[in-house]
Parts: sequence; C-alpha cells; structure tokens
Amino acid sequence: MRATTVTPNITQLTRMRFVNAYLVREDDGFTLIDTTTGGAADDLIAAAKELGGELRRVAMTHGHGDHIGSADAIKERLGDSVEVLVPELDARILAGDKVVDGKLPGSWPKVKTAPDTRLDGGDRVGSLEVVASPGHTPGHVAFLDTRDKTLIGGDVFTSYGSLQVTSHFYLRFPFATMATWDRSKDIDSAQSLRELEPAILVVGHGPATCGPAAAMDDAIAQAQRSAR
Repeated sequence: MRATTVTPNITQLTRMRFVNAYLVREDDGFTLIDTTTGGAADDLIAAAKELGGELRRVAMTHGHGDHIGSADAIKERLGDSVEVLVPELDARILAGDKVVDGKLPGSWPKVKTAPDTRLDGGDRVGSLEVVASPGHTPGHVAFLDTRDKTLIGGDVFTSYGSLQVTSHFYLRFPFATMATWDRSKDIDSAQSLRELEPAILVVGHGPATCGPAAAMDDAIAQAQRSAR
C-alpha cells in the first residue's frame, strides 16, 4: 500500500495501484475515508499508526466492494474503539432493502458490520462536511475538509490520465462508469461538487488534482456532451 501526502491533514493510501482510501487527521486520531478492497485492514490500521495516531472512525463515500471491502475486518480488529459511518441509502442497500427500481450495477458485498451512524448531506464528521452526491450509487457522498477546502470526491470523478465524471465512459478507467447507477444524477452531483470551489480534489481512483476548477469544468462539459 502506497502512502502519498496530499495536505498536512490528508494522506492518500493506494492499494493495488488503482483504488484509494484517505486518512484524515483529527485532534483525537484519524478518520479513514473508504477501506479499499478486502484484505487491507491490517495495512490501513498500520498506516494510521505510522502517521502517529489511532484509527477512530471509518466513513464511506459509498457501498461498492472496492470501497467498503475491508470494513468488517477493521471493525473485528478494533471493536468499539472505531465508529463506522455509511451513507443512509447505501447502508439500507447493504442491509438488503430495495431503495430503487431495477438492478444496481457495481459490486455490493455482504457486510456484517451495521453502521454506527448513517450519513446524510450536511452532517459533520470531525473537520469534514458530508456532501450528498448521488448518481454513482443512490447514497453516494463526498467529504469537504472545512479547514482547507480539500474535497474527497469518491467516485463522482476519476483522475487517471485526465479528470473525468464517472458517467462518461473513459478508456483509461472504464470500470467506474460500468458501476454507475444513474448517469444523469452523477453529472448533477459533479456540478454540485464543482460549485464548492475545492482547492484540491482527491478521488477513489487516480491521483490528486490541485486547483481543479478548470479540469472539473472540462470533465463536466464532456460528460454532458456524451449524455446527449
């Protein structure tokens, strides 16, 4: 697992060269955003310790298996010392509820851990503001660091080669598009995230984008064209 410093408060953890999680430093330790795939629990816990803190919270952008895959194992190792937070609608999907019509794309694993907290837009997780951003999944959320406007965008965008909205099929990384539930809502969420004027954008797949405004505008425009 490769660790990359994004800001003084955020470290990107990349597993298998294609999927990211993020450690967010808080006064009491770390919030982990997403858990990558299964089998990563020990490395994620160790990464927090190497940075000088304990893992206190695990918050998900959405419920796909490449983001929530190690949640159960982390909870098994840390028990009640770690809080698990999952977006409301995705938590319901993982619990077996039918919240939308039709079959949902993407990997939805069986998760034993019931979230301690279900997240909605406007909630706060330490220094992070929860931003509703449905489309890739029904309950997808992003997280805005209120200290410096770094945006953890989950799978609304990818950034391999160039920044792309996941509604748009992009050969450098087509998998996120194939797993996107509602492409129109995904574009709407991309626009909402752009309106936040983030200083840095980090995503579930790909490197960080500094000063992302122009790249976000280009990605949204391309997604809108491809949707016509």
